[in-house]
Amino acid sequence: MTTAQQPPLSFPAHFLLGSATAAYQIEGAADEDGRGPSIWDTFSHTPGKTWNGDTGDIAADHYHRLEADLDLMASLGLRAYRFSIAWPRIQPTGRGPANPKGLDFYSRLVEGLLARDIAPVATLYHWDLPQALEDEGGWTNRATAHAFADYARIVGEALGDRVAIWTTLNEPWCSAYLGYGSGAHAPGRTDGAAALTAVHHLNLAHGLAVEQLRAVTTNDPQYSITLNFHVLRGKGEGAEEAVRRIDALANRAFTEPLLRGRYPQDLIEDTAGITDWAFVEDGDLARIHQPLDLLGVNYYATTTVGLWDGGAPRQNNDGHKDVGGSPWPGSPQVEFHATDGPHTAMGWNIDPDGLEELLLDLHAQFPGQPLVITENGAAFEDQVTVGPDGSHAVHDPERVDYIHRHLAAAQRALAAGVDLRGYFVWSLMDNFEWGYGYSKRFGIVHVDYETQRRTLKDSALWYRDVVREHSGAVDASLTL
Repeated sequence: MTTAQQPPLSFPAHFLLGSATAAYQIEGAADEDGRGPSIWDTFSHTPGKTWNGDTGDIAADHYHRLEADLDLMASLGLRAYRFSIAWPRIQPTGRGPANPKGLDFYSRLVEGLLARDIAPVATLYHWDLPQALEDEGGWTNRATAHAFADYARIVGEALGDRVAIWTTLNEPWCSAYLGYGSGAHAPGRTDGAAALTAVHHLNLAHGLAVEQLRAVTTNDPQYSITLNFHVLRGKGEGAEEAVRRIDALANRAFTEPLLRGRYPQDLIEDTAGITDWAFVEDGDLARIHQPLDLLGVNYYATTTVGLWDGGAPRQNNDGHKDVGGSPWPGSPQVEFHATDGPHTAMGWNIDPDGLEELLLDLHAQFPGQPLVITENGAAFEDQVTVGPDGSHAVHDPERVDYIHRHLAAAQRALAAGVDLRGYFVWSLMDNFEWGYGYSKRFGIVHVDYETQRRTLKDSALWYRDVVREHSGAVDASLTL
């Protein structure tokens, strides 16, 4: 079905249509104005860790192009903008007093958004842990969770009269399992026990940070966390067991403590040979189990799993870079099958029905929990065309179709009774795509990394029209 054949879109007036970015992926200015090094600075500067040796040193140079990028957002009519705050820009070593220049940058960003009637949605942590904290153990060290709470308080005191929605963590699954288990992400460790320890300390950091934010914010904002859910499909004999195991590691390791105040018993049993979970201390689960105004949902593709027979080569098509370690501690008997196409440039399958299924499932599990789609988008092989007048254009019909079909899936979920509050397309602009460097483009705005020229792709123009037609005006100073 082409975009033209898709059903018309219609959303409630309060439904937020926005876009999202992350600090290390776009800001650049890696060593300016007092910013300290993060684990991604160290990782990307380590030979062989990223495509072509790419780093976030300059990225999309957003730090120096703030006003122009804010104007660009306004030209698209965005009702909300989800950005992340770089912890090492606020506290260069992860501890101690705030760096005034770091706070000033984000204050100017928030002020600029409000001046353009765009609701500020701030994520405290999108993977850029200060390197000094990693040197002390990173997320395997319980002290990091408490340092994060102090950081949350500092930022909350500075911006807590203006930010509409606070998100503590973005995709803690990636931080824990890709960072400490598989080695595909910073800090690049390959230790299953460390990954599971990081899971808990990230969950604890969330709870501690929400407590601090609630104590210092003054504009009655909303509090959230963003999870990258794995929508699982089973294949072959033992498929149900494979789905159960991966669901426990990928999804329930976070939703159960966050929303029910407990860890799944089957997860603890599955991983008993790796850790005894002694890092969970008395009172931790109560602090993790904070009421959430919103649960952020990141969705890109589905994952197909089955039980490995132990004979044929084990398939590992889990959608993440394979650098030798495993992001699935305790489940070596599970294999990941290739998914049916079509696929994006990331090799991820395009399955909008998976988003609808996920939203309905979350609504059934947690019926009173409001949801928001905090990331959804696609990378394709974009080409810039230059017109006779020198104008630039990027025709990306695949991305337009992708976004349209996923918005339609969100609309179906709304119609089925899901309390869904908004949708943020990933990403506002092309950026540093972590281990893939600058080889993958997710943006609806093209970035020429040599000149830093921004070009609105057809998807940006299409999304602008969707926002104008289907989203009511939002007072950016208010919550949803």
